[in-house]
Amino acid sequence: MDTLKQVRDKIACGQIKSTEAVNFVFERIEKYEPAIGAYLSLRKERAIEQARQIDEKIAAGRPVGPLAGVPIAIKDNMCTAFGATTCASKILENFHAPYNAHVVEKLNAADAVIIGKTNMDEFAMGSSTENSGLKRTVNPWDTLRVPGGSSGGSAAAVAAGLCFGSLGSDTGGSIRQPASFCGVTGLKPTYGRVSRYGLVAYGSSLDQIGPLTQDVTDAALLLNVIAGHDERDSTSVPETMAPVPDYLDQLETPIAGLNIATVPHLNKGADASVQKALQEALNLYRSLGARIIEIQMPHFDYAIGAYYIIATAEASSNLARYDGVHYGYRSKNAQDYVEVYSKSREAAFGQEVKRRIMLGTYALSSGYYDAYYLKALKARNLIRGDFTKVFEQADCLMLPVSPTTAFRIGEKTDDPLQMYLADVYTIAVNLAGVPGISIHCGFDENKLPIGLQIVSAPFSEDKLLRIARMYESQTDWHARKPLN
Repeated sequence: MDTLKQVRDKIACGQIKSTEAVNFVFERIEKYEPAIGAYLSLRKERAIEQARQIDEKIAAGRPVGPLAGVPIAIKDNMCTAFGATTCASKILENFHAPYNAHVVEKLNAADAVIIGKTNMDEFAMGSSTENSGLKRTVNPWDTLRVPGGSSGGSAAAVAAGLCFGSLGSDTGGSIRQPASFCGVTGLKPTYGRVSRYGLVAYGSSLDQIGPLTQDVTDAALLLNVIAGHDERDSTSVPETMAPVPDYLDQLETPIAGLNIATVPHLNKGADASVQKALQEALNLYRSLGARIIEIQMPHFDYAIGAYYIIATAEASSNLARYDGVHYGYRSKNAQDYVEVYSKSREAAFGQEVKRRIMLGTYALSSGYYDAYYLKALKARNLIRGDFTKVFEQADCLMLPVSPTTAFRIGEKTDDPLQMYLADVYTIAVNLAGVPGISIHCGFDENKLPIGLQIVSAPFSEDKLLRIARMYESQTDWHARKPLN
């Protein structure tokens, strides 16, 4: 199956039509989607009409955008003026947003064809997409296993060839971890690099939108389209402070004198197959002239605790708006205003969402704010300082994406703590606000994909992508697919 860039180039030069690319994807969706369950909604008629208009523009010689005619999927927590925006929650099952998210506007301006919206953990709260309130998504490599989360639908759609690229959101690893489990490329940009306008908030100081693609080149192409300042998002960084480069421009140029940091004591927490794949990747970089530096990150172990206090505190605040009054699900059994609020939330929120709301409310409550939330913020600053020190001596940090490969469906649903630990290697990156990428670097003994996580300094996505491409150019893991 062609990559996003290959399809884009073929459409642009007239070798194929956009309508052909769209029909090809929908044929695969018809064949594989019933088993995979990647999508919550599909917009076939709208997509074919978009593709037809793009074909007409190309035939007439009119200018088109950088993604002209390419079928793209988006996670269903990004607002669209067409169709429902559900966040995979019963409380928003019939919600139709009145506007497009900034990234959707960017995709439209680039002439991409948005074919549907993908499944996810409810309100992006989870590590396996098992917390979806609307349907189940499975891993294309093994349908008895999870695709990861919370962007599991987006990752599974790319892995199964049900789109040529997709967008996900990453609060604590929700792009990188499913990318690892599904054997695709997933990039979490620097916090503020991509506008969050129109992204339904989970943890506002942590959330970031990014691409999930077949390879690094496609990730660079999608990032080119969605990156940049947006005045509607107060956390979006102005280009005067952090200009947006062309991420494809120097992508094929290796980094000379590359210094790679690694943290041996952290890596030992991963399965043997994951450790082996990481070491083989480091050896490959060493053969390309890189220098491997062993370092310590003394505050990394505090990341899980700090994250689940900060993220749940922000979630409890962000989700307070779902009250059964303004929009969304409303209980029909309520007798007064208090019951409208309590019964609507009780019936429509899933167990994990309720758990995180309660944890966050507790951490912010009187008498506990200083003991928990304030202490978590201090730990976050220490973790950010660890990353700053790393990037003073190295170009990037390499570590596992997850301690394991994709686990079996239902294996961890009864043990929230074990589920939370699936993100132990990714959470610190969000707390620090730095960019990270997961690329496919091998398989375990069960023939399940393993991801390599590469992290770099803030707003250095161009360097990060070049480092990832160095590995990818020497291997073929990214080209291996689960389905014909």
